Amino acid sequence: MKKSDPVSELFSQLPTLLESDTALIQRGRFLDVDCLLGSTEQAFHVAIRAGRIIDMVSAPVLMRSWTFGYRATPDTWIAFWQPMPKAGWHDLLSLTKRGEAHLEGDIKPFMTHLQYFKDLLALPRKSGAAS
Repeated sequence: MKKSDPVSELFSQLPTLLESDTALIQRGRFLDVDCLLGSTEQAFHVAIRAGRIIDMVSAPVLMRSWTFGYRATPDTWIAFWQPMPKAGWHDLLSLTKRGEAHLEGDIKPFMTHLQYFKDLLALPRKSGAAS
């Protein structure tokens, strides 16, 4: 198991941050997916059901599948979570276009619920936790 780092700590707060955002849960009410989210150094297997994170464990987990993965370097996440990120560092698709983040696997659930994932992964920014 890898040692804890600030980015992993912020990712581990996502379920709690999400539970306090009822509008975001409502937006994801039709989303059921197992995905891999996190940094390139430490990712998490995340199980989302009806817009709620019901399970989140550090990867890798032997024989655990995921539909899609979205990962970026720790420095990229820190830049993304700034209260006012620089241009090009504010959006998930901008990060992938710049080559700072990687989206892989079956991206249909990600693209179908794009605004949900944008808002979910920006929760540390909104909470001020990354400052």
